[in-house]
Amino acid sequence: MVDALSSPNKSAAIAAAPSRSISGSERIEAFEDAARAFEAVFIAEMLKHAGVGEPPDSFGGGEGEAQFASLLRDAQAKEMAKAGGIGLAEYLITALGAGRNDR
Repeated sequence: MVDALSSPNKSAAIAAAPSRSISGSERIEAFEDAARAFEAVFIAEMLKHAGVGEPPDSFGGGEGEAQFASLLRDAQAKEMAKAGGIGLAEYLITALGAGRNDR
């Protein structure tokens, strides 16, 4: 399976290619990729609101650190989602039925 987090444009590529026939397994794979990418974004937002990546008050790196904090959070969230995340992607896949066919 192609890693959803390293190729987030796969779903867009499948949607933009109406001239070729798309198999059911490709649709399921694209849905699973999108669910995992969504979970990574969700985790990144949770980390942001938890204060992960914010410079400490006593010893901070200035504006540069603040500007790149979101990149750090996004990378951490992607790694967390790759490792299984919080189960949001799996829940979406199961609840919306993408895991029922072609397995």
